[in-house]
Amino acid sequence: MDAYAAHPDGATRDAATQWPLVVIFMDIWGLREELFAIVRRVAAEGYYCVVPNLFYRGGRFSYAPRNAEGRTLSFDLLADDVQREMRGRAERLDRATLRTDAAAILEFCKGQPVRDGPAGSIGYCMGGREAFFAAQEFPARFRATASLHGSRLVTEAADSPHRLIGRMRGEVYCGFAEFDRGAPPEVIGRIEDGLRGNHDLAFKTQVHRGARHGYALPDRDVHDRTATEADWASIFAMFRRQLPA
Repeated sequence: MDAYAAHPDGATRDAATQWPLVVIFMDIWGLREELFAIVRRVAAEGYYCVVPNLFYRGGRFSYAPRNAEGRTLSFDLLADDVQREMRGRAERLDRATLRTDAAAILEFCKGQPVRDGPAGSIGYCMGGREAFFAAQEFPARFRATASLHGSRLVTEAADSPHRLIGRMRGEVYCGFAEFDRGAPPEVIGRIEDGLRGNHDLAFKTQVHRGARHGYALPDRDVHDRTATEADWASIFAMFRRQLPA
């Protein structure tokens, strides 16, 4: 599994200083510079941050068609056959693949300047589901979970993320777009009901008015800077509470 990682300036593998871990769970578009820049932003706040390639079983993949302004096109603007191919990649990832991959990430980090304590995560779109899985499968480790315009958080499956919120500990932040077919008000309501029912979990949800699915990604054609910066303020505040420096 290939990945991209960044850490605060001065960190080395043998350094005495260690930092809390934050894992970025990628969206359906694959690893790319847009996500690497997000990793560096998190690292600059005092964290060891890594984004793994969750599609590694099928090789390296990155797809980012752009419009005339140089912005990445939204998923709904892609050709139907491309949408089907990309959905197929995402649907091959499930709770079992995430359990294997998260365990590998945590094992790898034992050889990095990473503190063996509470870890955080941020998941975008498809990655929001992966972030919930990680917090549910490794609740002793993932204690600060952020999902931004997460997809497939509520399904009919027995292990749907919303059904196992009771396993989660620490704190959760969810940022939603007002216009998102994958997270209409009824889906958001079911997520909030699950979060509210877990008394061992602090949480905050935010629906950004006027925002569209994909708003939190800086190169996207629907990027909403105001909504994104509000998310960052909430996420970093959660990290400060849950991931001691």
